Amino acid sequence: MTTQTLLNSLFRYKSWADEGLLEGLAALAEKAPQAEYEAAVRVFNHACIVDRIFVANLQCLDHGCTATGSDTAPPLRELAEAVRETDRWYVAYTARLSAQELAESIDFDFTDGAAGRMSREEMLGHVVTHAGYHRGEVGRIMWRLMGSSPPDTFTCFLHQAEPARRMRA
Repeated sequence: MTTQTLLNSLFRYKSWADEGLLEGLAALAEKAPQAEYEAAVRVFNHACIVDRIFVANLQCLDHGCTATGSDTAPPLRELAEAVRETDRWYVAYTARLSAQELAESIDFDFTDGAAGRMSREEMLGHVVTHAGYHRGEVGRIMWRLMGSSPPDTFTCFLHQAEPARRMRA
């Protein structure tokens, strides 16, 4: 398996996990106190904003952001549209990258204006791990308030996406 193939698989997993979290947030909206629900949405919104910042960084574009979060929770429908659009972009992007492009280092600015430099591969690794961390954070809120959270493991995704993996050779 190549790094590019692995990254594409990880971004397909991220998209699957994000979809489950969006469904979980819809259920949370019906059952949780408003302040708790909004806190969970703000955390997931932060992850989406960072995802979108790195979309710009990977394209060598100015992201135009001065913060990685917001004081108010966006409506879930708007957040869901942004998450899905961004996830589709990453899946398509990682499907077409070459090894040379993955290794390329890119200069960019963080939201505080500080300079940064990372390879495309490092940026993509950051996006996947950052998103997983914050999905886990939202999952803990859901678990505390509802007693469960959506499945969010790579193995669960692989077995759902490719049921033959559950078969012995």
